[in-house]
Amino acid sequence: MKIHEYQAKKLFKKYGIPIPDGDVASTIDGAKQIANKLSGFPVVLKAQIHAGGRGKGGGVKLATSMDEAVQFADQIIGMALVTDQTRPGGQKVKKILVERGINISEELYLGITLDRSNAKIVVMASKAGGMDIETVAEESPEKIIKVYINPLLGILPFHCRDIAFGLQLPPSVMKSFYEILTNLYRLFVDYDCSLLEINPLVITKEETMIALDAKINFDDNALFRHQEIVDYRDLDEEDPLEVEASKYNLNYINLDGNVGNMVNGAGLAMATMDIIKLAGAEPANFLDVGGGANEEMVEIGLKIILSDKNVKGILINIFGGILRCDVLAKGVVEAARKTGINVPVVVRMEGTNVGEGRRILSESGLNLITAVDLEDAAQRVAKLVKHNKN
Repeated sequence: MKIHEYQAKKLFKKYGIPIPDGDVASTIDGAKQIANKLSGFPVVLKAQIHAGGRGKGGGVKLATSMDEAVQFADQIIGMALVTDQTRPGGQKVKKILVERGINISEELYLGITLDRSNAKIVVMASKAGGMDIETVAEESPEKIIKVYINPLLGILPFHCRDIAFGLQLPPSVMKSFYEILTNLYRLFVDYDCSLLEINPLVITKEETMIALDAKINFDDNALFRHQEIVDYRDLDEEDPLEVEASKYNLNYINLDGNVGNMVNGAGLAMATMDIIKLAGAEPANFLDVGGGANEEMVEIGLKIILSDKNVKGILINIFGGILRCDVLAKGVVEAARKTGINVPVVVRMEGTNVGEGRRILSESGLNLITAVDLEDAAQRVAKLVKHNKN
């Protein structure tokens, strides 16, 4: 789960991580009041959406006067902000963060995430802060410093030293940096984060360190432990179909293709999407109904797939185990009757009660195509989608 920058900074403040003075507003008058309270210019106005690259899209402005602050607030609030990480039509801005301007001497990058291959937590840092860190990592990987931490031992002083020396920090900010990194690590662990980033973490001309930005992602599977974080969820920032799927514990991710997918198991979903591409089509979604799905979940999953206007065909790929093939077939038939499916549906199923499942499909009187195997299913749906498109 993602949260907004202003919400992440509330957690930073709770953990003693320095942030600029400021507050969030949803109206022009609200932004003006915050600017007045900050008593002096410049102030920074930052669009609050769940995407990076806001500055390049016009969502971050530096105001040197109240007139500029009002003008920029009017421009940003309500705009459809387009960045490399938003949908093509952009994301509507409903809130802005108004903060005191900072005298920046140097910009750094600092992040914490999980390294599953090593079963460790990795701290990443770079002197190339304020830039596209993905580009830096790809084109100049030597500029990224990495320190791996055993989660059973936690962060130790030598970890902080390794990062600080790698960043060539001046002695005047060493102590502040140790405290910031240690507190960030505590925040990361305490709240079951999957990613924590500050870009940039700045050294000011007054020789202090301040987190100018804040990004935190949380492990969805651990949110039951953190109700206050669940309350931060902004459904307006999420795909409506993904929100609907989450209500029924369905794992759904919207993609850009034209073949809707329903599977049971994440690994099977990835393989299904790969083979669809190999067959010459493009997956429109990732939908994992899970091993313990019932008829209702299958029905709801199919309805969600059909809600995507880009879907021109559906591939259902199920290996019957806990989710028996006859249960799947009943759910598909029920959903087809209720929704009036107007796109071709190819079903490939194997496993428990596969014979009964195929019988239910064949006797339904519906236009449901049964495939021999996965390759046959992918080729069939790709051909049908191409025909449907034409």
